[in-house]
Amino acid sequence: MRALVIIDLQNDFIPGGSLAVPGGDEIVPIINELQNKFDLVIATQDWHPSNHSSFAENHPGKREFEIIKLNGIDQKLWPVHCVQNLKGAEFHPDLNSKKIEAIFRKGTDKNIDSYSGFYDNAHLKSTGLSGYFKDKGVTSLYFCGLAAEYCVYFSIIDALKEGFKAVLIEDATRAISKEDFKKAKKETLRAGGKIKTTSDLD
Repeated sequence: MRALVIIDLQNDFIPGGSLAVPGGDEIVPIINELQNKFDLVIATQDWHPSNHSSFAENHPGKREFEIIKLNGIDQKLWPVHCVQNLKGAEFHPDLNSKKIEAIFRKGTDKNIDSYSGFYDNAHLKSTGLSGYFKDKGVTSLYFCGLAAEYCVYFSIIDALKEGFKAVLIEDATRAISKEDFKKAKKETLRAGGKIKTTSDLD
């Protein structure tokens, strides 16, 4: 069985949001159409407390996009985004959510960031997503959403480590940096993932 995983299609990652991904709004109709090709659709949400340690404003003297050490691992400092229960954390209003069976929230612990839909960045805490799919008998995961070289990429890598087949649907995602996305695609293939477009799917 295969499932579609919609990563963080939230207002703050859409043009006009606080951490906008260029062209992020362009993939909404593509993802709405994609959902019809899958029996199971789930979504993830960045869901940060306002005092989250990844926010630059919570580190006096530090700038947005600066990299610091946080609990022993590199952390890029972001603009405030996807704060719990605020409009920026809501899904894009045009996203068809009728087929979304479950929503998995990440980044809820103020002390550590979480790019992947499966684990936090230190792999200390699971979201329960892997167990959910295994209980459902899912073997293949197809990924779309935002941002391509961060939350989508790290979710794919964790999916492969968890034993799933993982596919990036390239035209249903957008990246912050084209150069970083090129690297992420190479790493995805190297790790055993596949890259397809919507036209490749049954």
